[in-house]
Amino acid sequence: MNYRDNAALRDKLAAEYVLGTLRGGARRRFEGWLHDDAALRNITRDWADRLTPMGEFAPAVTPPRRVWRAIEHRLHLRTASAWENFWRGSAPAFWRPLGLVAMVATLVLAVTLVQWRNNQPSVDYVATLSDDKAQAALLVTADRRHGALDVRLAAGTTPAADRVLQLWAVPKAGAPRSLGVLPRSGTVRLRLPAGALGDDVALLAVSVEPLGGSPDPTGPSGPIVYKGGWVQAM
Repeated sequence: MNYRDNAALRDKLAAEYVLGTLRGGARRRFEGWLHDDAALRNITRDWADRLTPMGEFAPAVTPPRRVWRAIEHRLHLRTASAWENFWRGSAPAFWRPLGLVAMVATLVLAVTLVQWRNNQPSVDYVATLSDDKAQAALLVTADRRHGALDVRLAAGTTPAADRVLQLWAVPKAGAPRSLGVLPRSGTVRLRLPAGALGDDVALLAVSVEPLGGSPDPTGPSGPIVYKGGWVQAM
């Protein structure tokens, strides 16, 4: 495959590399290309600049116990007990009758997960809005299927008691379009208006406004404190 002449493929591989979903031989091959391709390094750096701020919104996750046990086993930090050996298959005949039950349970779980995922929001576009110091403040996702905008605010974005934050789509020409007033903290789901997405939208912006939102029908009345652009989700 000649990746040099395929701009879409180069962009997709760079995004997957930064996300960590490019694995195994494909990841090692991509890293080899990076050594000899300055343009590809720039594409990868651009994706890192887009995606890294989103880590500000990722909650801390405690690894399950099996992860620590696997690490200990690989590093030979502990010796498996007789009870663990039993569970790992020292008595396979004991577990064989349960194989069919486990398979059926797995199939039921898979069907349930598919049904659950079909009802979950889809993400078509993502935007990370930052302040003038490049500190991520808001994460905005657009869900066309459900006609919704999901906005998550980072800690430290709470305005004064007599002020609110208002989200805007700023077109390349014409007046900004209000996308809604934001809560003081946490997350909110807003209606996705027709003017929120499109090639004519230059960026998203957040202004500080009086309670109830901007009194100016043509755009923000207060200062712009956060801004950022849409990135199409893969």
